[in-house]
Amino acid sequence: MSGFDRSTAKEVVLSSLRELLTQNGDDIPSPFDEAVVLVGKEAVIDSLGMVSLIVEIEQALETGHDISVTLANDRAMSERNSPFRSVGVLTDHICTLVDQEKQAA
Repeated sequence: MSGFDRSTAKEVVLSSLRELLTQNGDDIPSPFDEAVVLVGKEAVIDSLGMVSLIVEIEQALETGHDISVTLANDRAMSERNSPFRSVGVLTDHICTLVDQEKQAA
């Protein structure tokens, strides 16, 4: 977990999203950054794609960074503003979960 920061979290999200879009034969949006919308009318993926993205990110965090977190937990699903709205919001959500894991350890 050491050396894991927001920049690393963002790279994991963008890399996982790029992989998913490529597998589905979808276009990579431009710009491809924190503003990419993941949920709602402007979303670049559908609900099944979101599930796949969450699994992909969790696996990348586990294998690449030895971080075990559950992104779609009860708290996340009950929040008024979805932590999955955009790449940037999801990145912040991951950082919060990782910080909570560090404090619990």
